[in-house]
Amino acid sequence: MKRFTQLFQAVDGTTSTNAKVLALQDYFHHESAANAVWALYLFLGKTRKRLITSRVLRDIFLRTSNMPEWLFAASYAHVGDSAETIALLLADTPLPAPTPAFQGQRLHTWLDTIIPQVKTCSAEDQPSLIVSWWASLDGYEVFVLNKILTGAFRVGVSTKLVIKALAAEYDLPADVLTHRLMGDFTPSVEFYQQLIQTDTTTSIPSRPYPFFLASPIDVDKFAKEPMDHWQAEWKWDGIRAQLIHRANQHFIWSRGEDLITHQFPEFAEPLGQLPDGTVLDGEIVCWDGQQPLPFNHLQKRLGRKRVGPKLMAENPVHFLAYDLLEHQGQDLRESPLLHRRQLLTQLLDPHQTPYISYSQTVDFSSFEQLQTLRTQARQHQAEGLMLKALNSPYLVGRKRGYWWKYKVDPMTLDAVLLYAQAGSGKRANLFTDYTFALWHGEDLVPFAKAYSGLDNQEITTLDRWIRRHTRERFGPVRSVEPTHVFEIGFEGIAQSKRHKSGISVRFPRILRWRHDKPIAEADSLETALTLLPKNS
Repeated sequence: MKRFTQLFQAVDGTTSTNAKVLALQDYFHHESAANAVWALYLFLGKTRKRLITSRVLRDIFLRTSNMPEWLFAASYAHVGDSAETIALLLADTPLPAPTPAFQGQRLHTWLDTIIPQVKTCSAEDQPSLIVSWWASLDGYEVFVLNKILTGAFRVGVSTKLVIKALAAEYDLPADVLTHRLMGDFTPSVEFYQQLIQTDTTTSIPSRPYPFFLASPIDVDKFAKEPMDHWQAEWKWDGIRAQLIHRANQHFIWSRGEDLITHQFPEFAEPLGQLPDGTVLDGEIVCWDGQQPLPFNHLQKRLGRKRVGPKLMAENPVHFLAYDLLEHQGQDLRESPLLHRRQLLTQLLDPHQTPYISYSQTVDFSSFEQLQTLRTQARQHQAEGLMLKALNSPYLVGRKRGYWWKYKVDPMTLDAVLLYAQAGSGKRANLFTDYTFALWHGEDLVPFAKAYSGLDNQEITTLDRWIRRHTRERFGPVRSVEPTHVFEIGFEGIAQSKRHKSGISVRFPRILRWRHDKPIAEADSLETALTLLPKNS
């Protein structure tokens, strides 16, 4: 545990990517497979679900320390993280003698044997068990333990850097390791040994391929390209997914590497009709039979443990395939897009179903035509256009120059700042989370929350203003004088019974601070309703 904590500090305490990679490589070189696989699991963000809530952890600390709750709240407001606040305060808190069984234990022992005890012990014994762990660890080890317990373990290193360190240590191609690490895995010695083996022929039926991602378009660069070297298609507003049919089984993976097969049972039968060894890449959307429905229909399906007939009937889904990554067991990713696309249409044409089809390409011959098509995207329930080089392989991650996303401009509304709340982490001492409102008659009705879009100087200026112009306090939230107007951008809008305004917006962010506009000229709820799609 101590060596892992030292690694965490080394990686999290530097901005040098080379230093991060070297620290990780050194850890993989010296540690046993049992410890290394757990470090890998944690650093890749594949932490298990929380074993205990931050609230319960805080209550255990308060009972142990006899600290007033208001003092803990003040400390938390300064630090911005419960796990770190507890770890810091424990340094001055009398604790029982360390438990020898917990001292000096290795990382894999903590994660395989010790920490799981919190799930099996009684509620009465849980506080004393956790306090005994705190007493047996030093301050930073307590912080790491708390983050693992609450399922909030995060570290300042990307998956790409972790894989780079593994690749350097074991002399393996990074793309092979990336593929082997797709999806969830059991952190075992056996898995780690399979991961670092040089034989690249072994495959697991459920394993998806790493997703290839598009970059925001560089208009000046793309406008100079020969247009006949590119393919255009609509950028659908759904969830990116891979449909896999291997070993007479089917699997559905989201771009976030979540296995979501059970959420879309409609795809089981049509996917089973495709040849064994098929992997499709595309977009899951809700579908009215002709075109996608607004995203809020799909949102009702997401995260469900069970999807019943009523939900499926009210929110029918469709998979729009735009790439074929594996055909009859053969990896096609090195083939040019033009070839993959030809195989995709040949594969799906004889298997036409209401549930799976390939995304149609859009004809164009000039960049000016693309610009016109882009303005029509919302009529097709699309977010814009995808532009792909016909000779492009299917790569890993975001590689500029092969795939571009040419999105429509965001919808915008001018709204009034009504509430503010302090941020977390490094922004725990600043009011950075804002709630904005629109006019409804003579009242201001909250419609969106946003926390991104302002620069550091604007955040500091607004923070000072909020502190001087607070009207009421509701716990951590402050009501402020309605004075400032901000232009809020968002990707989509839908009706919502859960919000007082009757609407919800997707991905709201601050576009600019409208110093030039008085609050009387902010937009109304009625204006927002005109932005709703016709079939929402």
